[in-house]
Amino acid sequence: MHRTTTIPVQRTKESRLPGLDINNLPFGTTPTDHLFIARYADGEWTEARIEPFHQLTMSPFALCFHYGQTVFEGMKAFRLEDGNVSIFRLQKHHERFNRSLQRLNMPDVPYELFREGMRQLVALDHRWVPSGKDSALYIRPFVIASEERIKVKTSDEYLFLIVGTPVGHYYARPLRVKVETEFIRAADGGTGYAKCGGNYGGALLPTQRAVEAGYDQVLWTDAQTREFIEESGTMNVLFLIDGILITPALSSTILDGVTRDSILQLARARGIKVQERKISIRELEAALQSDTRVEAFGAGTAAVVAPIESITIGDQAYDCYVGEDAAMFSFKTALQAIRTGKAEDAWGWNEVVVVE
Repeated sequence: MHRTTTIPVQRTKESRLPGLDINNLPFGTTPTDHLFIARYADGEWTEARIEPFHQLTMSPFALCFHYGQTVFEGMKAFRLEDGNVSIFRLQKHHERFNRSLQRLNMPDVPYELFREGMRQLVALDHRWVPSGKDSALYIRPFVIASEERIKVKTSDEYLFLIVGTPVGHYYARPLRVKVETEFIRAADGGTGYAKCGGNYGGALLPTQRAVEAGYDQVLWTDAQTREFIEESGTMNVLFLIDGILITPALSSTILDGVTRDSILQLARARGIKVQERKISIRELEAALQSDTRVEAFGAGTAAVVAPIESITIGDQAYDCYVGEDAAMFSFKTALQAIRTGKAEDAWGWNEVVVVE
């Protein structure tokens, strides 16, 4: 599909918004009034349109149900001080979206289709963008294989959809995590850097076991040695030790997190030393055993900054610093100020949608 300027719109006859408190909804449960959809066949994206939110009707033979060709992104739109809406880091999300699609041997989504579909959907449903503290419109673009055929093959047909839901806090309190050394999330050469369904499905069992043992999440370790920290649950993980912000370097096993990247840019702008490198369990444990102040937190679109108050290594639990003056909270505050127009958008992160 070539450059898109106007996408056909079928408006809902009756909005579901009246009577809802969009600043106080369970995370990810309430869709906005409309969705965007496009189809891929014969080598091109066609039939792009915006419709009232509805169920999908698909054949049980659709390849997405069988062989894992499902890719998604997680994004947010924010209410600006002037009443307009900003979509945060749209271009970087699009770049990551296409990297994930390429890894699953799925067709790229052209930038103009991605951008215009999202802008016009957000503009149409802008009243669904909440204005409460730590709230946003969560946006989920995704592509699924839709060809009707039971055979292990690359699909020749796909659906590209964008849906939205108002959200608030993902985690209500600081997290207790355990270092996971039995199960792995990803291995070198695999799909760990892609946002595909299988990565998340494979993490559910070890996460559930951790929850049953009294933890909120796990810290994943590398597949080869089980010695190096990789991610925290479904988030990137960062540590502030001796004034140095440390996070595992990007690789084929680690997602190129947009929130991670934003925090690293904010930290460097403040003059904080940043290290993107391997960090071993033993190095982390040594820091936690010392008198050094250690901050640990997850970073991701859904949670933004998720403070970690306790890390269990083996049978030993260690406390992390979660005081109000922790740097991680200042990163979150700075990000929120940019996203809502309270601070200068020096990096051009906001895709502003002017609404009536």
